[in-house]
Amino acid sequence: MLFLYLEPSEKGSSVQFLSHTLCFGTCSCCHILLVLHRFSHEVVRGLMEAREEDVTEEGINYVAMRNLFVREAREAMDVKVEKKTRTKQVRESAERLQLGRTMDEWSEFRKKMNPDSLTHPPEFIVKPRGQTVWEGKTVKLHCTVAGWPKPRMAWYKNNVLIDAKAHPEKYTAESNYNMHSLEIKNCDFLDTAKYHVSALNVKGEASSVANIVIKSRYLSLFFHILFPPSLPEHGVTFETTIIDKFEVAFGREGETMSLGCTVIIYPTVKKYQPEVVWYRNSVPLKPSKWVHTHWSGERATLTLIHLNKEDEGMYTLRINTKSGFDSYSAYVFVRDADVEVEGVPVAPLDVRCHDANKDYVVVTWKQPAVEGSSSILGYYIDRCEVGTHHWAQCNDTPVKYARFPVTGLVEGRSYIFRVRALNKAGVSRPSRVSEAVVAMDPSDRARLRAGPSAPWTGMIKFTEEDSTVGVVPGEPTDVVVTEATKSYVVLAWKPPVQRGHEGVMYYIEKCMSGTDTWQRVNTGMPVKSPRFALFDLAEGKSYSFRVRCCNSAGVGEPSESTGDITVGDKLDLPSAPGNPVATRNTDTSVVVFWAASKDVKHLAGYYIECSVVGTDDWVPCNNKPVKQTRFVCHGLTTGANLVFRVKAVNAAGYSQSSSNSDAVVVQAAICEYLLSSLTTAIPGKPSGVTLLEAVKDYMVLGWTAPANNGGADVRGYFVDYRTVKGGVVGKWHELNHQALTTTSYKAENLKENVFYQFQVRAMNMAGVSKASLPSAALECKEWTITVPGAPVGLHVLEVRDTSVVVLWEPPVFNGRTPVNGYYLDIKEASAGSDGWKAVHEKANKMKYMKVTGLKAGTSYVFHVRAQNLAGVGKPSAALGPILAQTRPGTKEIYVDVDDNGVISMIFECSEMKEGSEFVWSKNYQAITDTSRLTIISEKGKTRAIFNSPSLEDLGTFSCVVTNTDGISSSYTLTEEGLKRLLDISHEHKFPVIPFKSQMAMDLLEKGRVRFWTQLEKYTSDCQVEYVFNDVIITQGKKYTMNFDKSTGIIEMFMDSLEVTDEGTFTFNLVDGKAKGTTSLVLIGDDKCVSETVFCCLSAGPHFVEYLDFTVTPACDVLLKCKIGNVKRETEIIWSKDAIEIAEDDEDSQKIEMKDGELTFNIGKISKQDAGVYEVFLRDERGKDKSTFNLTDAVLVFVHFPLANSSSEIKVVSTEHGIILYSMVTYYNEDLRVGCNFIVNTAILKYKRVKSGVTGEQLWLKINEPTEKDKGKYTMDVFDGKDGVKRVFDLSGKDRARVVGGLPDVVAIQEGKSLNLTGNVWGEPQPEVCWMKNDRELLSDDRYKLKFEAGKFASITIASVTTADSGKYALVVKNKYGTEAGEFTVSVYNPDDEDSKEEKKD
Repeated sequence: MLFLYLEPSEKGSSVQFLSHTLCFGTCSCCHILLVLHRFSHEVVRGLMEAREEDVTEEGINYVAMRNLFVREAREAMDVKVEKKTRTKQVRESAERLQLGRTMDEWSEFRKKMNPDSLTHPPEFIVKPRGQTVWEGKTVKLHCTVAGWPKPRMAWYKNNVLIDAKAHPEKYTAESNYNMHSLEIKNCDFLDTAKYHVSALNVKGEASSVANIVIKSRYLSLFFHILFPPSLPEHGVTFETTIIDKFEVAFGREGETMSLGCTVIIYPTVKKYQPEVVWYRNSVPLKPSKWVHTHWSGERATLTLIHLNKEDEGMYTLRINTKSGFDSYSAYVFVRDADVEVEGVPVAPLDVRCHDANKDYVVVTWKQPAVEGSSSILGYYIDRCEVGTHHWAQCNDTPVKYARFPVTGLVEGRSYIFRVRALNKAGVSRPSRVSEAVVAMDPSDRARLRAGPSAPWTGMIKFTEEDSTVGVVPGEPTDVVVTEATKSYVVLAWKPPVQRGHEGVMYYIEKCMSGTDTWQRVNTGMPVKSPRFALFDLAEGKSYSFRVRCCNSAGVGEPSESTGDITVGDKLDLPSAPGNPVATRNTDTSVVVFWAASKDVKHLAGYYIECSVVGTDDWVPCNNKPVKQTRFVCHGLTTGANLVFRVKAVNAAGYSQSSSNSDAVVVQAAICEYLLSSLTTAIPGKPSGVTLLEAVKDYMVLGWTAPANNGGADVRGYFVDYRTVKGGVVGKWHELNHQALTTTSYKAENLKENVFYQFQVRAMNMAGVSKASLPSAALECKEWTITVPGAPVGLHVLEVRDTSVVVLWEPPVFNGRTPVNGYYLDIKEASAGSDGWKAVHEKANKMKYMKVTGLKAGTSYVFHVRAQNLAGVGKPSAALGPILAQTRPGTKEIYVDVDDNGVISMIFECSEMKEGSEFVWSKNYQAITDTSRLTIISEKGKTRAIFNSPSLEDLGTFSCVVTNTDGISSSYTLTEEGLKRLLDISHEHKFPVIPFKSQMAMDLLEKGRVRFWTQLEKYTSDCQVEYVFNDVIITQGKKYTMNFDKSTGIIEMFMDSLEVTDEGTFTFNLVDGKAKGTTSLVLIGDDKCVSETVFCCLSAGPHFVEYLDFTVTPACDVLLKCKIGNVKRETEIIWSKDAIEIAEDDEDSQKIEMKDGELTFNIGKISKQDAGVYEVFLRDERGKDKSTFNLTDAVLVFVHFPLANSSSEIKVVSTEHGIILYSMVTYYNEDLRVGCNFIVNTAILKYKRVKSGVTGEQLWLKINEPTEKDKGKYTMDVFDGKDGVKRVFDLSGKDRARVVGGLPDVVAIQEGKSLNLTGNVWGEPQPEVCWMKNDRELLSDDRYKLKFEAGKFASITIASVTTADSGKYALVVKNKYGTEAGEFTVSVYNPDDEDSKEEKKD
């Protein structure tokens, strides 16, 4: 067997050429020697320009043959030289020509192969070194650069491009193979500089720097370093200007986007074109089917075909000239395409291939920004062989990690990959496919990538096979676990040193921890790559792994074990990022900063999300993760109040989201000091410059403030003027040198009968705006009109969804008499000039008005007219459009009463800026009397404290925050509200301990007495003082005290009650500032106390609670009392008016005794029940008596609960109208309890309105109600002295009606379809039903009944018959009324009609 040996002419040179068609002749010699010719660098480099997806079987043969050559060359570098005959030389010459043709063919073939999978960015192998030389010498800088495709080299001097071709007398630049040099001839002092060399290809850019110092006999080096030369380079110096720049752009996946700029290069040099380079995230873009670039000579354009999220990033246009470069950058956002199924995640992104081997590759990707309606459960990986369209899924079970090893590839073939995400809702769309990757040995890939570094010469030698053939391979080394997750484990190792000339393959074995049994994993087929992924391992279990090599000679010894490896995730989820800080940037963007996640490994980047304050809907700000901790979120809604949060992501998944940032309003930031922000922060232009008054030598002007204040309050205005004569205008001159604070100005020292034009500019803290449009030519001539001029200074505060406050200033010109009122008009912004409506009827004397009843989300325009005795003047300039919308986060003024009783108004603002202040006013005028209020403001909160609240403080208090977009609020203090606040203040100043029950007395057995009360609210510090007749009593023999702080019950027990105990018992309580007192008096004229003392001393029967009355829910009057110490022998006698109620009397059935309580149920009370009721207790131990006088006065008191038994007013509808009614549980005409309905609109005078009483129902009937019947209805239930009021409001209520759409009669031919629709009205929405001949119809196959939008009721009969004839009605009903729209349907048959006519004839 013969082998082919190669020997390079220089040590370390590599050999790469194709020889599958090389034919060798035979010779009697045992060795055949062939000297190879020198290959050109261009031919060898052409091998790297191939596309891997087009690799054929010939490429595999090349790899196998080349590997054979290279291995032999490394193991036996042996060259033998022999003398050649003439015949041999001729044969070798012929073979060299054949080889040259073959190399040319393969060069063209390899150029068609895909170079992308073999490309890599430039890398400096040898960097240029700095040098120091004397003047007049020549300096040469050298460097060696690797990279594929071949990098483009550029040399710079002090960041200025060196054009060696334009100055051959000074510079010489050379590039041979991978070696590059710059020669600087005849150096002088000005050549001292920093020289940069830049290498650039599609994969990236690399650069290196070298310092060249030229020594001068006349100038010191130190002076040169301090003052570097600024003289221009030899020749022309170009100036580059980029205009018409592309802005921040937004696209969606699948769309096409173009970016472009216009480039001006001065001076213009014929045939000279700059170098135009586009970058994405600092990586140069190469034209492809997805990226198109165009340079027209003036405009550079970049077109992105079929956008994907990978295309998101910072795009930079760089213009390189010999004098330097200029660049411009802007961000491009790519939003996700719409998902096909609601809730599924969006597609992953940035799919890449790593660690490719003969049959193995690792696929990585990045998680998407949006997980869908639920968290992502895992990912599916698909592969497709290049040249086919068949996609095969690589994993059956979704993997959680964003990294997966794909095995089972075929060596020499090219593959592409894609990834899909999965959640509970379904599977996402697939990602963009990866770049193609070839399954091949990494060493082969490295040789193809590097290429020959220098020309190569060598010899090919055939020799006998050595003794290593047929040797069993040795042990693999360095077996390690490179990746470990819950789903798989990846092993890697180094091939054995002893392996023979054959290729080796590998078997992998595993052993579970705690056992000695080794199990072969890949029993079916050994693997070719020194990488292997093991699946289906038990999570949490420990395993050991080892590898064996095999070839045709057999299986080698196993490698060393890896040791115990626990199956589980080695990579942890990233920690949550630090608190984000959001700051204003522009009207549509916000800058977000955050602290990086701590101790995170393999960070893929961060996703930023935003949400409107008050909602939980989070929207991604970027769809491609960013690694920096600062990001500008573009495309936001101006004025939106947003919060932001950040989450980190790595291969293991998403981190927890950070905490929410503080709320920030999307609007332009203000900067007083940075010049760059002045153009964005200055206010807009004023508008509407008009003449308000004119006299002989002055004119009064007015204008409208700018709609956009630039994010800061307008601080003043400047007015300019110019003369107009015969259509010729003069120059502009300033009228005022100090800023005006109002939107009007008196222009003095003008000339009579001369025409002038005026313009106005606004100023805020950021600068002065552009001038407004000039006014019309205005003549300085005295006015003679009598009505007032137009009000000025219109502006709004407190803009809400349904209301706004409009303010204005009085007109400068009052007319003949003073202004005595104003009229405010309003119209929707979309309405025409005829849409103006008056807000109010009577003239408003105030210079402000709150407009209510607006529609949320609608824009309105306002103007004001002034009035005097002569009439109403012309309207002011229109204010608006004003959007009726409450800005997110708006807070209102609220009133607080602190513990000391201090009343104050509080307003908070979370959008305070530097220079912002709270400004309080009363009735929208500056507060002049500072003695009434004390204002304290700190940070974002202000408090207005009433020093001495009184009626003088009534009015509307408002607060405005300066340097904001009109943040304001108001609070109206009314007389009723002031009284309520004063009551609360008094309660806080002098708090009172509330009692759940006042002091009471219980008589216990054996003459003991219990005084007790219960507190409702108290603290553990509450103290009690026990007092009798103003003397403090303490615990002793007679008195025992107890305070149960768990229940709040205070008790005092007295052993016996004597005559000397008549008087006042008091509990005095103190609980901090709060105090409380409750008392009980034991002195009376009826000497009840004496009798009670006697009963207690004799231990006889007695009354615990004396006779009293109560009214039951059924309005029955019940006399009751509690008795104690009674026995079976005790006599209980009831009497009325001194007449005993005997057992056989009817009233005796009303007397009951239960649990020591006696009751006498009088029932429904009347005048006959009045009288004196008595109860006697008597036995051998003693007696007691209780009396109750049921007089007329008591009857009146009893009647009140009876009146109170009336229910709330209810409404019921009838076919004639509506009935308002209330049910009274008890109604007695003898007691003269009456019922009246009192109506605000006094409609009782109409005959169609009636009221009355039926049984226990009090009612008011309204027949055929109209709009005049709306209002408040009040019912008084009374007995002439007292009563109860019931109120029902019919304002804004509408009775159900049929307002149109139905005919009176419908005549329809049999077989036709009938469809009628009636228009319905009513508030609340009425119920609808259809009737036929007084029977309700139901929707079925024959009758289709619909009720749509609460307004349209329809009936459809598909094919009518004569049976459908009859009377129909549409009946509508709500609680305010019922109405029926009736019509008649007549169905006829034409044939019957004709026969009838014939009979008549």
